[in-house]
Amino acid sequence: MGGQEQEFVNLAFDTNWIAPLGPNVNGFENDISQYANVGHSAALSSGTAAIHLALIILGVRRGDDVLVSTFTFSGSVNPILYMDALPVMVESEPTTWNIDPQALREAIEDRKRLTGKVPKALILVHLYGMPAMLDELLAICKEYGIMVIEDAAEAMGSSYDGKKLGSFGDFGIFSFNGNKIITTSGGGALVSNNKKWIEKSRFLATQARDKAVHYQHSELGYNYRMSNIVAGIGRGQMLVLDQWVEKRRQVNQFYRELLKLYEGIEFLTEPNDKYYSNHWLTAITLDPKQHASEDLRLHLLKDNIEARPLWKPMHLQPIFAKYPYYGNGWSEEMFAKGLCLPSGSNMTEENYDRIQRAIESFFS
Repeated sequence: MGGQEQEFVNLAFDTNWIAPLGPNVNGFENDISQYANVGHSAALSSGTAAIHLALIILGVRRGDDVLVSTFTFSGSVNPILYMDALPVMVESEPTTWNIDPQALREAIEDRKRLTGKVPKALILVHLYGMPAMLDELLAICKEYGIMVIEDAAEAMGSSYDGKKLGSFGDFGIFSFNGNKIITTSGGGALVSNNKKWIEKSRFLATQARDKAVHYQHSELGYNYRMSNIVAGIGRGQMLVLDQWVEKRRQVNQFYRELLKLYEGIEFLTEPNDKYYSNHWLTAITLDPKQHASEDLRLHLLKDNIEARPLWKPMHLQPIFAKYPYYGNGWSEEMFAKGLCLPSGSNMTEENYDRIQRAIESFFS
């Protein structure tokens, strides 16, 4: 927390706005839109809910193909199954760890050959806050007429060529889950420059209640709206977002300085000046011929320091294993040798010292 969140929460209580609407919801949506430089936003219960609503509004139907990164969290893929659509998982490339343009084109062409039509949409993930190869990926989607849902759940505060992530797709989504760069304890947002789409998302997120004195419903709705209390936390968090991004980048630099002494370690790194990552998590890989990532994880855990493996690819997950996958197994190798290191915005000097001692003892 940054310290001012409680003021907005108190405002919700003082004005008796407790429901999933109110001044904090409106203010938080305005803050998000201005920060991301996107015309309109809807504050929702989660980033997953935002993806779900985006798929509905884009007209995804049962049996439609939806492209998505395999190297991501399941929240990127689950909404595709909510729609009874078909997730088509695409491999990542080694520069940004995001969707490989070549693999994307191969997937589109093969699905076109098999089904007679191109996939309906692409859920484009920015993994660990690192921007994807947006120029290449967006050009391919434009060529085939594929709509883009930009999954910036991990990437709020990151930018590409000076433009904030979340603003490149037909839709952008953010997550404010407890582990994200800013948090509302739970929550998310859907953003777009299309005003009617965002108005539609708010309608669907409040049980699709028609404009009538009585409760009347002509469409299937969802209970996806963010409460005025939770939005108050978000308004306070927006005030410190840039500070938190800088802190995460400082954490990343700490690990780079600490680990540069040891061979066989590589970082997820910005390819050039066009890329600006919030470094939501500092992610590394270890050469398995020299060090086992699981050995390092367990060594840190002995000191009550939590590190985690990289995301297990979606095509390896039991629930998604039967669906199409286009790739060469690169993400499987990354899962086997990668690690996410402690990266909280509230890291103290004592935390840094503990981590440094533990890592040095491992390599010695």
